[in-house]
Amino acid sequence: MTDTHSKETRSYNMSRIKGKNTKPELVVRRFLFANGFRYRLHAKNLPGKPDIVLPKYKTVIFVNGCFWHGHQNCKYFVPPKTRTEWWLQKITNTQNRDRQAQTELQSLGWRVITIWECELKPKKVEERLNTLINSLL
Repeated sequence: MTDTHSKETRSYNMSRIKGKNTKPELVVRRFLFANGFRYRLHAKNLPGKPDIVLPKYKTVIFVNGCFWHGHQNCKYFVPPKTRTEWWLQKITNTQNRDRQAQTELQSLGWRVITIWECELKPKKVEERLNTLINSLL
């Protein structure tokens, strides 16, 4: 099956996919700030460059997209029908990097929290963010 877009259009579309300051990440950041938590963003000196770093609580938060990080048993993670093997290898590599970063952070004494994109959908967001606050306190 061929791509329905030209190479230039596909390249442009893929370039618009953000890795930082995504909508789910902004939801978590706004909630934390509104509840009095102060944080750093994308700390380059920590393994995996966590999305949110709470130094006072020695905690890092990763806000993962369900597709890009291969969230198992999630309706938002559906492997593409074309180039399936390539995509699955890409996602597997991402999962391996995630595990490596988590292991390194924990060995440095950091607590690691992962929030999935599907947990921030309208029906679940309030419960998930309240759980986050409880785990921090």
